[in-house]
Amino acid sequence: MFEIALALIPLFLLLASLLFGHYPGLEAIVKISERIWARPRVRAAKSQGRPRAPRSRAISGGLLLALGFAQRPPPLTS
Repeated sequence: MFEIALALIPLFLLLASLLFGHYPGLEAIVKISERIWARPRVRAAKSQGRPRAPRSRAISGGLLLALGFAQRPPPLTS
């Protein structure tokens, strides 16, 4: 019983702080967002030097598995 009560203490502390209008971590979120928006946005000029290679249309991952399983039709029911 003591372990359960000990595990619930952080929950009660968080609920109490939220009920009193204090949001933990809010200051950190505001600082990070201010830092992100304060950075100058520099867009690199698009280089026209070398043409890009065409994107590969090879299948992979889950689609490869699905196509592999789809090669065999389901068994016929009589």
